[in-house]
Amino acid sequence: MKLATLRTATGTRAVRLDGDVHVDLGCADLGELFAQTDWQDRAATATGTTYPVEGADFAPVVPHPSKVVCVGHNYTNHIKEMGRDLPDYPTLFPKFADTLLGAHDDIVKPAETDALDWEVELAVVIGRHVRRADERQAADAIAGFTVMNDISLRDWQFRTIEWTQGKIWESTTPVGPYVVTPDEVGGVRPALAVTTVVDGEVRQQDDTGTLLFDPVFLVEYISTITTLHPGDIIATGTPAGVGNARDPKVFLRPGQTVVTGIEGLGTCVNQVIEG
Repeated sequence: MKLATLRTATGTRAVRLDGDVHVDLGCADLGELFAQTDWQDRAATATGTTYPVEGADFAPVVPHPSKVVCVGHNYTNHIKEMGRDLPDYPTLFPKFADTLLGAHDDIVKPAETDALDWEVELAVVIGRHVRRADERQAADAIAGFTVMNDISLRDWQFRTIEWTQGKIWESTTPVGPYVVTPDEVGGVRPALAVTTVVDGEVRQQDDTGTLLFDPVFLVEYISTITTLHPGDIIATGTPAGVGNARDPKVFLRPGQTVVTGIEGLGTCVNQVIEG
């Protein structure tokens, strides 16, 4: 299934893609849907109000997750381009709900930066409460996958050795358009092509099968630290090709369009505008 949260005239609605329409699932958003123990059956069988796919206004797939946990240094090529050693453990940092954008929303460049960078990422969306998960429990907790563009303000990120201040700027991180269930993309350890294209030029290109720490392991690892709740998001890291690693460095400018896509999941298409 492909599931989304739409903005409608009466508020946000959780929907299922069904041909050329979205079918209302009876919940305000996917976070509310995933909190239902029978969400899979409910999503598969709902026959509610429909909305046309054409012109759909996508909200962040989960507008208000309790947490967004991001992973750095998780593709070998990206680690090498950043001049670092392969890590023994995942490098984790947080994002907040206020950071998230819909899949087609504008990215407003903060006036405080001249180093706005792109980062396509496979994002895991959690579908049940899980703590200290073993491998089976971790796999079962994955509701599906979506696309995230982990927009980074590199000048703020590297002010200190801790990255968070460059990662959590309000309304900078597109996520969506759909949460796609594992059965549609080859399971809970999918090997999917990932790309970033800026104004028609390919900037990133890799495969999620080359992740150092795969989605199941990340759910195990992170749930050891804290309870993962339905609707929580884990961003699994970005491949080589970011602007900060180029010589000379290249960053996003107002007027550009950045497209981040993952095979089978869809694309985030966002115009950068002046803040």
